[in-house]
Amino acid sequence: MQTLTAQMRVSNDGAVVLPELIREELGIRPGDPLEARIEAGRIVLTQPAVRRPGAGIVTDPKTGFPVLSGGEGAPELTSEMVAEILADFP
Repeated sequence: MQTLTAQMRVSNDGAVVLPELIREELGIRPGDPLEARIEAGRIVLTQPAVRRPGAGIVTDPKTGFPVLSGGEGAPELTSEMVAEILADFP
């Protein structure tokens, strides 16, 4: 990710408008939540993790074992994908 720098002003009511280029780079849309904190005298804005509806532990219909579900619309992780990921570990 590239470094983007922009100057902004604080309005009378304390609002700050993020420049369009920064919003586009980070995929920030109107209404998206942001968290603000102070670190070493700097204001840091972060996007909180978004939890998918339905994410959590569910029962696998084939095995009856508890499994982790990414929720509606989450990409499927196949056994082959898991094997490939684990192959990189010692």
